Formats: sequence, structure tokens, C-alpha cells
Amino acid sequence: MPFREINSKMVEATVIPGQRMFSQRGAMLAYRGDVTFTPNTAGGQGGLMSMIGRRVAGEATPLMTVEGNGTVMFGHGGHHIQVIALTGDTLYVEADRLLAFDGTLEQGTMFMGSQGGVMGMVRGQVSGQGLFTTTLRGHGSVAVMAHGGVVELPIAPGRPVHVDPQAYVAHHGDVRNKLSTALGWRDMVGRGSGEAFQLELSGSGAVYVQASEEKL
Repeated sequence: MPFREINSKMVEATVIPGQRMFSQRGAMLAYRGDVTFTPNTAGGQGGLMSMIGRRVAGEATPLMTVEGNGTVMFGHGGHHIQVIALTGDTLYVEADRLLAFDGTLEQGTMFMGSQGGVMGMVRGQVSGQGLFTTTLRGHGSVAVMAHGGVVELPIAPGRPVHVDPQAYVAHHGDVRNKLSTALGWRDMVGRGSGEAFQLELSGSGAVYVQASEEKL
């Protein structure tokens, strides 16, 4: 169920009988046809544990189940929208950046510290982003939100990409993340972006970076 980009801040999706999609509550701008929007209490296909994980993480972004026969236009807060197509791999994205995604995708939750160790935990604290990240896996499309536009940076073996943690939007592929700092622990207090912190992503895949550090 691919999204059609109307402009940089609006996308349209076709909803057909027998298939469903999920959207952030308040993301529907307009629709045509016989389409229903139902509050989702199970956290998508990730089920109850996915919902619990997001609540523990402070990322209990409410979802709506979208079903029926018609077309729906999505947008939220005037944010830039980036459409990402998944072909069997896993997308890692902050829950509050999800605008809408195919119901065929399996939703889960990953603790960032599992990839970045202690520094992965620090990343969540200093950047203001959650320690948990939502995962979407399978074949389908995802529409994510960002500030000021998005650029996709490829990650190749031996060529890691360093990103300001607050400019990070999402990543996919066989990628590991690690937070590094050029400052001592005393200097880290009160500093959450810029040259003080760098999120290093290595492996093979891609990372999506937003133009503004503003948090959604």
C-alpha cells in the first residue's frame, strides 16, 4: 500500500478491503470513500508487549487503525514527510516520528542500549529521545515526520556515518549505533547536540537525517 506524495507535507494512501494500515492519531487530513478510523489498543502487529514497551519508554504514541475502501490524505503539524519503502528489512524509528505505515509490517520495540551499550543509554538521556526505538519489519511503506526536510545517507562497510543525535530520524539495514563524545563527563552536563555528541552508525544500510534539530 504505497504512499503517494502530494507535496512535502502531505501524502495520500489507497485503502482497499481486506487490508489495513496504522496512522498516528490526528494525522488524517481528509479522505474519500468508505473508510473507518478506530483507536488501536494493541500497539499494531507488535501486540500487547509492543504497547507495553512503548509505554515504558514514554513513547505511547496513540495509533489509529485505518480500514475500508477509499483514499486518505495524511499530514501532521506541518512537518516534512519522508516515505520509506521496506523490502523485508527492519526500520528503526522514534515512535513519535511515525505518521502512517502499512498494516503488513510487524511492529516491535528495541532498547537502544542493546546496540550502543551504556553509551546508547546516554544517547537517549542527553538527546531527549527515548531509550526505546520502534521497529517496523517486512514488506511495505512507512511515512515518517521530520523538521525542515530529510536526507538519506548511505552507510557502507568501513565508512560509518556520524550524526547529531537530535538530527537522527530513522535508519535501516545491518547497522550498529554508538554514541561518542569529544568531551569529558563533566563537560557533558547540559550539552545535548552539536560537536559534543556524535551518533556513529556503522555497517551496511542507510540513515535518515533531518535538517533541524527540533524535537517533535
